[in-house]
Formats: sequence, structure tokens, C-alpha cells
Amino acid sequence: MTYSNSRRSSIMKIAGSVVLATVGSALTHRLEAADKAVGYKLKGKINHSVCRWCYEKVSLEDLCKAANDIGLQSIELVGPEEWPTLKKYGLTSALPWGAGMGIQKGFNDPQYHNALVKSYEEVIPLVAKAGFNQIICFSGNRNGMDDEKGLKNAAIGLKRLMPLAEKHKVTMVMELLNSKVNHKDYMADRTHWGAALADQVGSDRFKLLYDIYHMQIMEGDVIATINKFQKYISHYHTGGVPGRAEIDETQELNYPAIMKAIADTGYKGFVAQEFVPKRPDKLASLKQGVQICDIA
Repeated sequence: MTYSNSRRSSIMKIAGSVVLATVGSALTHRLEAADKAVGYKLKGKINHSVCRWCYEKVSLEDLCKAANDIGLQSIELVGPEEWPTLKKYGLTSALPWGAGMGIQKGFNDPQYHNALVKSYEEVIPLVAKAGFNQIICFSGNRNGMDDEKGLKNAAIGLKRLMPLAEKHKVTMVMELLNSKVNHKDYMADRTHWGAALADQVGSDRFKLLYDIYHMQIMEGDVIATINKFQKYISHYHTGGVPGRAEIDETQELNYPAIMKAIADTGYKGFVAQEFVPKRPDKLASLKQGVQICDIA
């Protein structure tokens, strides 16, 4: 039997529709299962956190309540004025902010050193008083500066703060960001650069934030990089690639495998969800992300 081109086309369209419907239905059922999961108990191998800015349309009180319901221990990238609300709900902040001059003006440029040092000198004691042990910092943009010069400059500025950080047992954590898509010209855009900076600073109170989303864009080879540079890393962020959306099968990273690699290094810190949810129920997306990263 032979088929006309029009009939073959119709059959192929129907078959394709069935496949798409089946895949879509399967994904929908998985998402609904995550949304409706009752009595789910986190396995405890990963300490879970979430970045506040991804849920800016959700009040901090509601995010704290959701964090308790999901099993999160931390909400981060929050400033001193928000810390009392976290305490009210028994939450910590694995990586607060509140000091510095933003992402573009960082330690690689000596013209900002005095202002940066003053800012962190004011906030580091507050971090310690609140019972937290880390604070975020940034390299700043290149602005025509070569990476080696920026490395030396950043080490000089950060060394000024190490005695205070060591005294209060607060670690300054520099975020690695991609300069390809989101943060054009940012200097700390490779893990090896951050590790070299940590070596020059020479204190356990300076570490790196390995943002999995950003470093997948810049250098890939995520698991091998984590294994190679684990001693320099004191914090992790998630995010779906491309687009920093949900970390499910709509993106390219295998987060359970990455979480296993992190746990296998002996890491005891926090992993924070830092994806921007696209689904209408943003807190259901957060729950799903936590459960994807919750390995046995």
C-alpha cells in the first residue's frame, strides 16, 4: 500500500501530537506530584537555601512560611533589616548581603578599596552578631583592566579585611558570575581566577561562591571543576541553563548528579536555589527544585 504525501503528512502530524501530548502529560504529572507532595521528608545530605530576589513578588513572611513547609533552613541575599524576620521563623541566612558597592564596583579596582573596606567593617560585626558566618562580595568589572592586575588589586583590598573577618569568624565569599550573558565585563568569571585570588589572599575567611548556572555558561565541565577546586568553594547556587529558570528537564544540567558530586567532596555548607520560576505557582517551583536537589 502506498500513501499520498498529504496522508503521510497528516499521519506524521498526528503521531507527533501524540508524542508531544504524552511527554507534556508526563511532565505535568511530575510537577503536580511535586506540588501536592505531603509529608515529604528531606534526606539531609544537602543543606537547602533559597535566594530572596527570585521571589520578590512573594512577601518575606510568606517566603519564610514556605521555607519552613518545604524544609529549607535558610533564605539568603537578604540585608540586616530582613534578618529579624528570618529569626522569627527559625531560619538562618547562609549568605547575607548588606555591604559593598554592587556587582560592577568591586575589589579589583583600588579606587573603591577605602569605601569597600569601610562598608564591610561596618557590616561584618553585624553578620556575626546575627549568628551568620558568611557575606557576599564581588570582583567588579574589568573596565579595560587585565585580569592579572585585577587579581593583585583584589588581593590587596581583601587582605585589609581579613583580620576583622577572622576575628568575627565571618567568611567573605566572592561570587563567580558569567560575563557572556548576564554580567558583561565582570572579572571573576572563571573558577581558576577565583582560586588564584584565594591563594593570594591567603586566609580561610575568603572563599568562592560557585554559581552552577553562571559557570556552566562560562566554562562547563561542572562536576570536574567542583572536584578540582572544592577547597576554595564555600557556597553553591543553582539555576537552569539556559535562562536561569526551573532546574527540571526543561534545561540542560543534571542537578541530581551535580548534587551527588558536591556531597561526595564532603561539603557541609548550603546549596541555594537561585532560579527564576516561570510557572504561575512560584512556590511549587521552589519545592520542586529543592526535591530535585535532595539526594540520598
